[in-house]
Amino acid sequence: MKDADVKLVLENGMEFPGQSCGARRNIVGEVVFNTSMVGYQEILSDPSYTNQIVVMTYPLIGNYGITDDDFETKAPTIGGMVMRECCESPSNFRYTKTMTETLEEANIPAISGIDTRRLTRIIRDEGCMRAAIVPVDTPIEEALKLIEDTPIDKKVVAKVSCKKRWFSRTPNQKFNVVAIDCGIKFNIIRSLNKRGCNVIIVPYNMDAEQIMAFKPDGIFISNGPGDPEDVPEVKNLVKKLRGKLPIFGICLGHQIISLAFGGKTYKLKFGHRGANHPVKNMQTGKIEITSQNHNYAVRPESIRDTDLEITHLNLLDGTVEGVRNKEEHIFSVQYHPESAPGPQDSGYLFDIFIHEMEDHKKETEAKKQGKEVKNA
Repeated sequence: MKDADVKLVLENGMEFPGQSCGARRNIVGEVVFNTSMVGYQEILSDPSYTNQIVVMTYPLIGNYGITDDDFETKAPTIGGMVMRECCESPSNFRYTKTMTETLEEANIPAISGIDTRRLTRIIRDEGCMRAAIVPVDTPIEEALKLIEDTPIDKKVVAKVSCKKRWFSRTPNQKFNVVAIDCGIKFNIIRSLNKRGCNVIIVPYNMDAEQIMAFKPDGIFISNGPGDPEDVPEVKNLVKKLRGKLPIFGICLGHQIISLAFGGKTYKLKFGHRGANHPVKNMQTGKIEITSQNHNYAVRPESIRDTDLEITHLNLLDGTVEGVRNKEEHIFSVQYHPESAPGPQDSGYLFDIFIHEMEDHKKETEAKKQGKEVKNA
């Protein structure tokens, strides 16, 4: 094994020396763990991990390489990665780069060769905390001061959201969907395209009048990083658009929709990250195995005083996994039905969004016809 040349330093003073397998620069971020057995490229390129240092609990990462077609964003914004072992000899006919090459090109620090099981237990027991990846000879006092002096970024959605609107079109288009980009994953767009939706991806702070000018059939609120309370622009947008069009939210979008209806959110001890979380659909009684990535959750007691109803619950800790307002054609889920790779149990939620847009169109047409008859 190579000698240690970098180390991970936790804000509680613990140190984990290892080998650099990414960009050689200092990084400070919140350290979290992900329990997925596959999908490291999607994790690497998921904007929801912006500025976070992700510990992969699966021991071998990079064994099938990196493939150009499987990125979830053009420019990864993850803070750093921590691995037990980083494979430098991938076996996959589709791969174009190794994990290390990709991390270096994207300027993302990473460390391998540490006991990720021990580190995961520490995060699980003590909760998410801040950490730094620094050269191995950095004095502990200097590393802790670096962590303390690095401010927490509250503008992470602004960092990852598109700056101008862009389009993703599909043949045989049936619907136009405006997607509010809080850090949207490409596979969400693919999932909508596959169901006959032209998707207009717009910045998180675009106003309601501009969005309605696109004459959309539905609104999608995307996933994204950070605290939902730090994105009042999107919460206010939901307030303005609710009842006018069907709205579907995923992850951060779910939290923001809940806030817009008067719900409350809170930070979990160590979050949910992985492709193995059981969720119960309260309407059908079925259990879905889901892919998740979030630090915050909706307080269940806060939903009882709103116009929303809880539709899904996490079977591990009872957290709210889905809400809806049937009359206003609004619904959202905390997990990722577009997971790629990952469980496909929840893909039906995109079909529900299609049905909501169909029903809304019929209702709108019926109202128009009724008005015309009345006027006549």
